[in-house]
Amino acid sequence: MKLLVIGASRGIGLEVVKQALSRGYEVRAFARSADSIRLSNPRLEKRSGSALDASDVASAMPGVDAVVLTLGVRAGPGMVLGPIHLFSKATQIVIDAMKKACVRRLICVTGFGAGDSRAKLGPLQAIFFELLLGRAYEDKDAQETLVKRSGLDWIIARPVVLTNGPNTGRYKVLDHPKDWRSGTISRADVADFLLKQVQDSSYLGKTPVLTN
Repeated sequence: MKLLVIGASRGIGLEVVKQALSRGYEVRAFARSADSIRLSNPRLEKRSGSALDASDVASAMPGVDAVVLTLGVRAGPGMVLGPIHLFSKATQIVIDAMKKACVRRLICVTGFGAGDSRAKLGPLQAIFFELLLGRAYEDKDAQETLVKRSGLDWIIARPVVLTNGPNTGRYKVLDHPKDWRSGTISRADVADFLLKQVQDSSYLGKTPVLTN
C-alpha cells in the first residue's frame, strides 16, 4: 500500500513516515520542506508542496491508498493572536482531492480539546487552553466538521499533550466520551495508532482521545 502523509517533515508526520517505511509501506511524504527530510529509502517519495495549494495536493494524490493528515502550526504570537485557517482550508482541499482521485481512507490528527472533547478540560486547563490555543482549536473544530461531513472513510485522532518519547505501544485509545481525559503521549505512539488505522476499521467514524 502507498500512503500520502501530509505534514511529513516534522512532528507526528515525520514519525508516521519513519514507522510506515519500517512496516513496509510505500510513502509519499508531502510538506513544504519535504526535501529536508533526512531519510533515504527506495519506498520513500519526497514531494514538496503546500497543503493550501489545491494543485499541489491534487498532484500528490494519484496512486495512494490512504491519506494521513498531520498538519500543525508553530508556537508563536500568531498562534495566540490569529486568525488561523490552515486546518480547515487545507482539509477542504485534501477532501476535494481525495474524492477526485477516488481515495477513501482519511486519517486525521486534531487534538484533545477539539470538538466535543473540549468539555472534558479541567477549569484551569480550559483557561490556559483558551488563552494559548483557542484560535487554533476554533479552526480545528471547523476541520473536524469538514472531515465528518466528507462522506469519506475517516478517523479523527485527538492526542493529548505531546512528548518526544519513544514508541511504547502502551498508550490508551479512549473512544467513549465518559473516558476522555488529559495526559501525555509521545508523537511516536500517536504515529503507531495512525498507521494501525490504515487497514483497521475499528475506529472508523470515531474521534478517539489518545493518552498514556
